[in-house]
Amino acid sequence: MGLKCGIIGITNIGKTTLFNCFSESKVETSSFAFSANKSNLGQVKVPDERLYRIDSLIHSAKVVPTTVDIVDIPGLARGSSKGEGIGNSFLADIRNCDALIHVVRCFDDPELPHIEESIDPVRDKETIDLELQIQDLESIRKRITKLERSVKTGDRTAKQTLEAAQRIKNRLENFQNIRNQELSHEEQEVISDLSLFTAKPVIYVCNVDEAAAVNGNIYSRNFIEAVKDEQAEVLLIAGKAEAEIAELEDEADRQAFLQEMGLESPGIHKLIRSAYDILNLETFFTAGPKEVKAWTIRKGMKAPEAAGVIHSDLERGFIRAEVMKYRDFIEFGSEHACREAGKLYIEGKNYVVEDGDILHIRFNV
Repeated sequence: MGLKCGIIGITNIGKTTLFNCFSESKVETSSFAFSANKSNLGQVKVPDERLYRIDSLIHSAKVVPTTVDIVDIPGLARGSSKGEGIGNSFLADIRNCDALIHVVRCFDDPELPHIEESIDPVRDKETIDLELQIQDLESIRKRITKLERSVKTGDRTAKQTLEAAQRIKNRLENFQNIRNQELSHEEQEVISDLSLFTAKPVIYVCNVDEAAAVNGNIYSRNFIEAVKDEQAEVLLIAGKAEAEIAELEDEADRQAFLQEMGLESPGIHKLIRSAYDILNLETFFTAGPKEVKAWTIRKGMKAPEAAGVIHSDLERGFIRAEVMKYRDFIEFGSEHACREAGKLYIEGKNYVVEDGDILHIRFNV
């Protein structure tokens, strides 16, 4: 569906190392500040054991996971909005993302100097927040200028919209991120087409060392305490160690490495699932002899829209959807058995697809 999560943070915190953990597009890392001159785009497979359980029953020719696009955006620094460091040349890449993975550094490494010469993830987060708030202020002020002109012409609707825009401006001037605010309908209308940076949903990642992969450390604990009122998910990931795990070709070696760290699965898998969830997405499946495939849709999509994700012709000529619930398919073991048990449902155009549905679309064009 072309949905993207952007990895943001200040420079030299391990963002690109994390990107390399889950992306098949491997990118060179560096200990030099501002060494990156472009954003990196990777397509990440969403881990979903259900795909393989379905395939174990029908033995398809191939299994195709769904994916989310991840953008590794070069590190920002204090003053980026005024041209410091890389300046704001990559802000368009952030604006085009649907959600943000905000990485903070929670590890010591003398070979990777911190741009501020000390480790303080709370300070680093506040630095990024401020730079993005400044950019959002610029956007909302431009909108206010336009609305003020409309009010002068006697547009009554513009007056209410202007008041809502001014409330948003006041929040940004008080160093508040829009995502943490309860917005009125008018305020939501104001920002609906502005793609404000601080309105985007966020996942925080504390990039820790290997010893802190399970229980964290003083840096991560301080950070978690600082963001506790934001109701945002905070994950602990040992980026350097997980990058080494990702390089191992043998699955047994990977599992042995994880067990040494006290982990059941890579933390990066949880991050991928969390990124998928924060984008308000869910998965449905198609299953047949050629492939078992996962498809990404937004929650609440109706059957014709979901069919259109497969191919536009399926939406255009949609007749009905034959639906099996994942749990029923696993219990009964085949489409025939589900049909015999009354667990294959015929649904029309108003059916809202649920996570885990196995669909067969009937259409005519």
